[in-house]
Amino acid sequence: MTLTDVPTRTDDDRRLRAALFVDFDNVYLGLRRLDPTAAEAFATNPGHWLDALEQGADSQGQFTRRFLVRACYLNPSAFSQYRPNFTRAGFRVVDCPSLTQQGKSSADINLVLDAVDALVATTRYEEFVIVSADADFTPLVQRCRAADRRVTIITASPAAAAYRAVADTVVGADALAELVTATDAVPESDVVPLSPPTAAVPADPAATSVPRPRTGKSAPAPTAEPPAAVEPVVAPAVVTAPTAGALAARRAVLQRVRAADRPLPLGSVAQVAQAADPTLPGSGWGGPGGFTGWLGRSVPELGLATKPSPGYVWDPKRFDEADLPGAVTDVDADALRRQVVAVTDTPGLTTDGYRVLLKTLAHDIATHPFERIATTRRVREACQKAGAQVGRATVNFVISGISYSGVELTTARTAKALAEAWADNVVGLCRGARMELSRADVAAIRAWVGGGLLAP
Repeated sequence: MTLTDVPTRTDDDRRLRAALFVDFDNVYLGLRRLDPTAAEAFATNPGHWLDALEQGADSQGQFTRRFLVRACYLNPSAFSQYRPNFTRAGFRVVDCPSLTQQGKSSADINLVLDAVDALVATTRYEEFVIVSADADFTPLVQRCRAADRRVTIITASPAAAAYRAVADTVVGADALAELVTATDAVPESDVVPLSPPTAAVPADPAATSVPRPRTGKSAPAPTAEPPAAVEPVVAPAVVTAPTAGALAARRAVLQRVRAADRPLPLGSVAQVAQAADPTLPGSGWGGPGGFTGWLGRSVPELGLATKPSPGYVWDPKRFDEADLPGAVTDVDADALRRQVVAVTDTPGLTTDGYRVLLKTLAHDIATHPFERIATTRRVREACQKAGAQVGRATVNFVISGISYSGVELTTARTAKALAEAWADNVVGLCRGARMELSRADVAAIRAWVGGGLLAP
């Protein structure tokens, strides 16, 4: 067998040869603005999140990544203290010092050169994993796709829509922060048999008869039927335990949905389950209700909605029904707003919705210490009590945008200051997506996402 031969793999043992390229400066600085704890976890314990990345799932089911190339590019003048952590985790660390007066390092060009070398190497790497939000890597990703290689990008800050669109899988900043700090991506409790344990059925039929009275006299011979006043003991029905295939489908669905950066269409999740257990569709998905019935029975911890069409599945820890496509879009939105939502993923709240969100966030950070998960939960609940259909993902998106604009949420801020930072972030996303904006367009966007809190 030559190095270019791909060994035969079964559906239960898909192993991908992968090449991993980490733009350390880009990821660490992006995470530090978002969550300093996650940034330190990323930099000091790369072996932890590397282990988590070795397991994946796609429309064909589960797979395992074998990282044959592990490369990390960092500026030694700023981050040399983290080099030993990556070296110990098996990375080849490439020092990329600043070569310009502006302080820009050579990480980008070094990463691209190494990735292109891997693309034409004798060993065929089936997946390229690029850990960076830098849209300058878009041509590299397009080159990989043209060579029929799977591409996963992992970002710690906003990434241009065109960059994300050319990748097969995108792991966003919030998912990355959870990944580097989580103790276990899929707890063991998620893979135990789904049915409750059944009571043991006695082997001796006499064990189900009416017990004899405990007296000093001899008990009468048992009658053929128990007395009418006593209910006969009925052996519990035997509940069939889920098959290995059904458990594999459950695990695959959990991994896919929990790794997604938004609610997923029902059809794509059904493909994941079917790839893990091809017998499910033929068995009618285990009973009435089809796939949605199977999902409700087998993976009840996931959120499920059949409307809006085509139906969606999501992780309730990160999303809810207010995060579904079109759930909170302004019905009176003009063409400019629709384009902003389409190319930047900016939540489509109404102007009033943004006003409620920004004021609620300002009040929360003034009255509680900022802690991303707890703050997001409180703000989301307060907004919904106020009648604004704001989902978890929307609150996370706005908090991230404000943080990326340089505003620290650990200090009390006015709603207007938060609106300024958030509006600047959205305009920046639009320009990064190459939208041509007039002064009137910028003013309209700021008035909209600023919730009417900003001066014209």
